[in-house]
Amino acid sequence: MKPSILVARAIFPQVLTQLADHFEVTANQDDVAWTPAELTQQLQGKQGVLTMGSERIDSALLAACPDLKICANMMVGFNNFDLPAMTAAGVLATNTPDVLTETTADFGFALLLATARRITESEHFLRAGLWNRWRYDLFAGAEVHGSTLGILGMGRIGQGIAKRGALGFGMQVIYHNRTRLDAATEAACGARYVSKEELLASCDHLLLVLPYSAQTHHSIGEAELAQMKPTATLVNIARGGIVDDAALAAALRAGTLAAAGLDVFEGEPQVHPDLLACHNVVLTPHIASATQSTRLAMAQLAADNLVGFLRHGKALTPLNPQVLAA
Repeated sequence: MKPSILVARAIFPQVLTQLADHFEVTANQDDVAWTPAELTQQLQGKQGVLTMGSERIDSALLAACPDLKICANMMVGFNNFDLPAMTAAGVLATNTPDVLTETTADFGFALLLATARRITESEHFLRAGLWNRWRYDLFAGAEVHGSTLGILGMGRIGQGIAKRGALGFGMQVIYHNRTRLDAATEAACGARYVSKEELLASCDHLLLVLPYSAQTHHSIGEAELAQMKPTATLVNIARGGIVDDAALAAALRAGTLAAAGLDVFEGEPQVHPDLLACHNVVLTPHIASATQSTRLAMAQLAADNLVGFLRHGKALTPLNPQVLAA
């Protein structure tokens, strides 16, 4: 008898077909947004689930779903997982690192360019029929080439952005990370390690690429924004909650920060209304990894983790490998 799994959100049909070769699959191709109680009900009798980050796996759900053995996130991030609770319950957690690194780094740099050069703001101006002549200061933005790029969080994606900035745009790259990189990696990225205080005070463009946790919640708030240059820009492609969105909107309105580009938000898909009212912010709906090939690779890796664990006792990208050892 095949194990039973749940695919909690809509997914590529070809990946569902692959999963059906190995499992009894219940799929949510209508992409219904389930409440925690509804998700718990859907998981009854299921040994595995493919999640997308919006499904919270915590101790209450685990206690109500004793058959569950693996939760495969189709994301790099896993702040929807209570890892200690999952490990205590013997439930494996997996994610999808590496396959989205370059695509996400591309998007981070695209958002930086759009923010610095006021592309969204100027397009709205043009579409509104307000452009009737050239002017020397018309949407004059910030220089990117040769400027100072600050990166907070220097994992794979941060390193990819650093290389794009240093090699492609001649930027001076500085970074702060919980752990300093080795000298060879710093050299390959053209990056220099600094304190968080120096990073904020020195950068012309700040790009956030750190994982979300209780420790990184509101890593950029009112105090940190006050340390930045009023001509600086901020780009967040990491996770909502790393930035205090209300404080950011206040800085943008006051002109103490020039502009921001945001792909993630606190409480998404809701966006703070003060941000929506700001003209000097570029907003995108959490699409940094959104190319067809990358999203398919993410889905494939999540599926491979389910197959590997439930059929063969192995997983490609475990987050709590002690469950495998047990």
